[in-house]
Amino acid sequence: MARRPRPQLVTLTDAAAERVKQIMSEKGAGYLRVGVKNGGCAGMEYVMDYVETAGPMDEVVEDKGVQIVVDAKAVLFLLGSVVDFETTMLHEKFVFSNPNQTDACGCGESVTIVPAAVS
Repeated sequence: MARRPRPQLVTLTDAAAERVKQIMSEKGAGYLRVGVKNGGCAGMEYVMDYVETAGPMDEVVEDKGVQIVVDAKAVLFLLGSVVDFETTMLHEKFVFSNPNQTDACGCGESVTIVPAAVS
């Protein structure tokens, strides 16, 4: 029996990919690492970092020429997420569009995320 294709775990918009490439070249890092942690008034926060190597349990995804490492504990929370880089007159920041996010606090810094249903 053939396995169904696995959906892309995390993708980047063109703007996010370009910004990550720029930052990674400045820092000399090899991967963008994304995950979630408990915190904030809504329960969870997105976290991003730049790392040299992936951990043994991490998922490695390549999108638009950027190596993305997804923390193994965050896979079901981030499945299907799109990371964008938003620039306005007041700020520049990375923004997650996550189909598993059910709520966010008023300041937008913390979110409520339910794990993706895997069938």
